Amino acid sequence: MGLSLTFPEKLRATITLPGSKSIAARALILSALSGGRQVLNLSDCDDTQALLKALTHDTEIVDIGAAGTAMRFLTAYFATQSGTQHLLTGTERMQQRPISILVEALQALGADITYTGQMGYPPLLIKGKDIQGGEVRLSAEVSSQYISALLMVGPMLRDGLRLQLEGTIASRPYIEMTLGLMREFGAKASWTDAKTICVAPGGYSRTAEFVVEPDWSAASYWYEMVALSNDTEAEIHLPYLRAESLQGDSVVKDLFHHLGVDTRFDSEGATLTKTAFSPTSTTWEVDFSQFPDLAQTFVATCAILGQPFHFTGLQSLRIKETDRIAALVAELGKLGIMLEAEASSIAYQPQQQNSAALAQPEIATYEDHRMAMCIAPCAMRQPGIKILHPEVVNKSYPTFWEDLQRVGVILQ
Repeated sequence: MGLSLTFPEKLRATITLPGSKSIAARALILSALSGGRQVLNLSDCDDTQALLKALTHDTEIVDIGAAGTAMRFLTAYFATQSGTQHLLTGTERMQQRPISILVEALQALGADITYTGQMGYPPLLIKGKDIQGGEVRLSAEVSSQYISALLMVGPMLRDGLRLQLEGTIASRPYIEMTLGLMREFGAKASWTDAKTICVAPGGYSRTAEFVVEPDWSAASYWYEMVALSNDTEAEIHLPYLRAESLQGDSVVKDLFHHLGVDTRFDSEGATLTKTAFSPTSTTWEVDFSQFPDLAQTFVATCAILGQPFHFTGLQSLRIKETDRIAALVAELGKLGIMLEAEASSIAYQPQQQNSAALAQPEIATYEDHRMAMCIAPCAMRQPGIKILHPEVVNKSYPTFWEDLQRVGVILQ
């Protein structure tokens, strides 16, 4: 199954984005830990709904599908739920995604977690208990979600948590998001030095409902469309987006400014407009280690625009829904774009572009929502693209295709 896309000449619309998946995941865990306070503006995306179901349905076997965030957050959450037992599992790909760093840290704090299959990977048998807590060391270089999972259960531990981070801290904005939300829910948590975070015991105290802000990573695809549009007056209005955001991905507005997209904020949200842009001969260098979910969007946009780049800090892309670096090389190759990939970086020089682009390329999506959404706008410059398994967008942005139709895109 696939979708072919034909974009209109004009790009003008108002698009209401889904609630932030990252904020929703944290808010749902914090709500559960603080007594089930209501969380509003939840997305209908697969990841959010999988986590919501796991938290509200009392079943011993919990299958979270492909929701990696849910896997990590629930591992820590279930470990603190005294008197419970859960078998936490997911898709075949989920069972290939490592989780030993988190499990070993929780075990060091006193958690009862065992592997039921391959060591270091889900499924996990988790027996909830009252955990002592204390000090633990954790590598900060792989995934900030391990750190966030530990931090959020910190207030539930008898002695609280003193988390010592080792190595270069990846995706620090996500850690700051977690700490900010924990404080909103009444916890005491803060950095005591550059590599140490302390969380006081005592639980959470929030009693008011919590409203999830729109998803800045979803906004990135609309920035991409404005950048790639041939409509010199392209304009997209995104209601409720705020300049001041807990989401590290809000940096997208600053990065796309370099690619000819301006952002104007008012009381109703953000408006994206197209400005003049011409590729430069200078290689654009960006370290994406603090906002890795934006990397695919910028790889696709810059390659289509012919802007040379060297993007680094991409190590976490290797262990996402798929190996996103390998997937980008393979699928953009079908568009005649040759990328140079290393373990944690991608580079592109326009003169290396392959002339053997496929006339009607069929883009594989690898069960990865971001692969579908970052390449779909490329059809604005390269007609004939077909996105295979378009349903993968349900993971984070279920109305993506419907929203494209709202701006006049013909889907076949």
